[in-house]
Amino acid sequence: MKKNNKSTSNKAKNRLNHISIKWKIFLFLLGFCGVLLILLWLFQVVFLDSFYKNIKVNEIKTSAKTIEKNINNDNIETIISNITISNDINIEVLSSTGEILYSSHVLRDNSSTFDENSVSSEVDNNSGELFQYYKHNVTTDDTSSTADNVPNTIDSTPELDALTPVPNKSHGEQETIVYSKIIKDGNNNDLTLVLTSLISPVKATVNTLRVQLYYITAVMILFSVILALIIAKWISKPIEAINNSAKMLATGDYNTRFEGGGYKEITELSTTLNYTAKELSKVENLRQELIANISHDLRTPLTLISGYAEAMRDLPDENNSENAQIIVDETQRLTTLVNDVMDISKLQSGNNTIRPQHYNFTSSIQETVNRMNKLMEKDGYNISFEPDHELTVNADETRISQVFYNLLINAINYTGSNKKVIVTQSTYKNPEDTLNEWVRIEVADTGEGISSEDLPYIWERYYKVDKTHKRAVTGTGLGLSIVKSIIDMHGGDYGATSKINEGSVFWFSFRI
Repeated sequence: MKKNNKSTSNKAKNRLNHISIKWKIFLFLLGFCGVLLILLWLFQVVFLDSFYKNIKVNEIKTSAKTIEKNINNDNIETIISNITISNDINIEVLSSTGEILYSSHVLRDNSSTFDENSVSSEVDNNSGELFQYYKHNVTTDDTSSTADNVPNTIDSTPELDALTPVPNKSHGEQETIVYSKIIKDGNNNDLTLVLTSLISPVKATVNTLRVQLYYITAVMILFSVILALIIAKWISKPIEAINNSAKMLATGDYNTRFEGGGYKEITELSTTLNYTAKELSKVENLRQELIANISHDLRTPLTLISGYAEAMRDLPDENNSENAQIIVDETQRLTTLVNDVMDISKLQSGNNTIRPQHYNFTSSIQETVNRMNKLMEKDGYNISFEPDHELTVNADETRISQVFYNLLINAINYTGSNKKVIVTQSTYKNPEDTLNEWVRIEVADTGEGISSEDLPYIWERYYKVDKTHKRAVTGTGLGLSIVKSIIDMHGGDYGATSKINEGSVFWFSFRI
């Protein structure tokens, strides 16, 4: 049973997901308008009579409390008269024997009269408070009736005693409320307060409101449909445009532009997606360059190996140790390239970890410099090392040596005609890590330099400043990307500074 309910719920959600935002907004606004119309009909037509009666009852109770509070006031008659005029209520105060002490002179219909002599006992038997309702019919255009049977409020003047005939303009069934309550005067005598009010028929009012609401409902439905369509289209249009652009971006069109506006969130989303498209375009260009450069670096040694191997096979004079060494060197270059590609893949995928240990950092750097000097001295390169003092660090010696080696190879590849590379070691206090000392290695060359626009991208795989692939003197072209990954794993920093035609300084640092 639960599976069936869940399946039904999922189907409903899927159906909702296939409704566009434009129509969802349209239906929401239309539903909102419908709720308002229903509430308007309920309050103005269905419950109007009930609201009117409740309001009238509250007015009577409030008036009774006011009279009870001021029953010993010298101006009680004026207070009763004012309440009568403002609230259209007939007010009488009776003694315990039924004698009228105060009266507002508002005349009652004969059909709703009551016996003053018995009202006190009825109220007393009902816990001191009594509500009575009288329904009666009134004859239309009855001009012969006296003021006693006309439920209208008139001014309290001495002429009221004459009981002047008043035309009765009401007709049909009417209702009168009689509220009686036992109160006490200043002498602690029981008095009976009687308030009578005619409930005006609201049927004619309801009919008038109903006709008005027919027109209002028709106009509001038409207006809400038009307004809902306009708002839904206005909100959904930029979203639909962004969605169409996103579909183009998904196909690989990185020149797609996201044009969104109308409100803040869409503008921010458009800006973010434009930035994303730009970065994806860069990544795609780098990917293509990476494939092209790796293909080039693979093809060159393979061509040399193939050429020299064929020469040694076909030409007896070429079968010598010098040509064999070239084949060995190019094979090693291929091995190094493959290993670097595997290293960068492992480092960036997070599948490789570091194994820190204490070792003589200065001695390790010096050994690498000495080894490279011996390897490159036949080509005229001069590599110097200038440490501030001998230093022991806690790091992965193999990985840190790889970092330094790659920076050194990069400097050898791009140094100037003097073929000079300077390596310096220094320690310093990192403002962001005041508890530990940090060591910094700088590798400086005297090459052409790198523009400030290209510096942020040199740590990407196979990024080339001049966009023309140059086969390195040694190395694979993935060195700086490997440096970035290893130093990140050590929680260190790295960077480069450069001046055009003066050279570049590449550095890395980490806590000792």
